[in-house]
Amino acid sequence: MERRCLDAQFKGVSTGTTILAATFDGGVVIGSDSRASIGGEYVSSKTINKVIQVHDRIFCCMAGSLADAQAVLKAAKFHLSFHSVQMESQPQVIAAASVLKDLCYKNKDELQAGFITAGWDRKKGPQIYVVSLGGMLISQQVTIGGSGSTYIYGYVDAKYRPDMSREECLQFATNALALAMGRDNVSGGVAHLVVITESGAEHIVVPGNKLPKFNDE
Repeated sequence: MERRCLDAQFKGVSTGTTILAATFDGGVVIGSDSRASIGGEYVSSKTINKVIQVHDRIFCCMAGSLADAQAVLKAAKFHLSFHSVQMESQPQVIAAASVLKDLCYKNKDELQAGFITAGWDRKKGPQIYVVSLGGMLISQQVTIGGSGSTYIYGYVDAKYRPDMSREECLQFATNALALAMGRDNVSGGVAHLVVITESGAEHIVVPGNKLPKFNDE
C-alpha cells in the first residue's frame, strides 16, 4: 500500500502519545491522554479518546497510525461479535488480543498499528495483552506505551504493585498519565480511564485542571 503526504515533513496522524494499563486485585485499569500527533511534533487533535470498547468487558488503547488502528479495531469488533454469537458466551480477553494480533501480523507490511488490550473474563479474571506493531502478543501485569511513556518508566517500576486496590490503581494510573503529560510535548488534554471488573466497566474522565500536580510544574 502506497502512502503519500502533501509535505515531506508531515507524517500520518498518530495516536502515539501516552497509553497504559495496570491490573489490580480483582480488575484492571486502562487509560490514555486525549491527544493525537503528527510526526511526534504537532498535535493534530486534543479531544481523541484512545480507549475503545471492543466488547462488554474488553477495551483497547490504540498506538501507531490512527487510521490503521481504527480500521483494525473495526474489523476486530466484527470478529468478536460473530465469535460471541457462535460460542453463545462472552469472548475471552485473550481471544480479543489474538484477533488483533492476527490482523496486525497478516498486514504488517501495510499497517502501522499496535494495541494494549485489557479486560476481565470468568476464566482468567483481569488480564492485559500487548500487541506490537508487527503482531507480537505479550501478556503483562502493567504496560505503558506512546511517546510519553519514555518519561514514566521509573515511576511505573517503582510504584506499581499487582495487589493494589481499585482506588490505589486508579491513583497510580492518573499519576502516571499526569507525569507523562507534564514532560511530553504531544501528551496532554484530559485523562481517559476505564476500570474493568467482574461487575462491569466504568469510564472515568479526569479534566486537565484536576490532574495531580508535581514539584516540577
